[in-house]
Amino acid sequence: PPLIEQTLLVEMSSEQQSLYDELRGSVAAAQGQVADSENRSALMLEALLRLRQMACHPRLILKDSNAPSGKIEVLTSHLHELNGEGRKSLVFSQFTSLLDIVGDELDAQSISWVRLDGSTQNRSEVVEQFQSDSNLSVFLISLKAGGTGLNLTAADCVFILDPWWNPASEAQASARAHRIGQQNSVFVQRIISRGTVEEAIMTLKGSKQELSDALVQGGQGAASLNADDLRALLQPNLP
Repeated sequence: PPLIEQTLLVEMSSEQQSLYDELRGSVAAAQGQVADSENRSALMLEALLRLRQMACHPRLILKDSNAPSGKIEVLTSHLHELNGEGRKSLVFSQFTSLLDIVGDELDAQSISWVRLDGSTQNRSEVVEQFQSDSNLSVFLISLKAGGTGLNLTAADCVFILDPWWNPASEAQASARAHRIGQQNSVFVQRIISRGTVEEAIMTLKGSKQELSDALVQGGQGAASLNADDLRALLQPNLP
């Protein structure tokens, strides 16, 4: 069956937008205060991680924040609709703390789910449960634990909550559902916060692979970040 991919650009909540803007401003100020280029690159990599997290949900940075996430509101709305139709979904993220938040939201809506991350001991049992139990609607999966080797053809919807910059990783996630045995079209949706570092990276993706690698691998790729790259990532509004 066909694989249908879509990128959803969503607005952050007003509270989330204010927090993101404040964080971006502090990052820009800190960049100017560090004279050494190597230290500046390391500082910016850490700052960009924090901006990515804020674009997902304020609680990834501020544990006690009550600010809602526009991205999670859109996701849970989709999952609620799909649950009502009796369809199953996979939700992928690099951040296990974001999966915690999604799980809480699903509990609040009485949507049943299972989860696989690095701490999961009984991987095969969890997979079999999701595949066979019609009452289970959502599978929450961390990138590192579930990017490969899983057959999850009971699902026909895949949500990627944070951009991975490596096209192969996204393809592997989609392939958990889009594989031999799948009877339905598979819909893959990347949910990206508009006007954030996420959208900037989606713009740079493919044309600046070394920058993508630097952001994913942390300090190992710091040398590939130049001033123009950093300025592009920190732009508040993209064309």
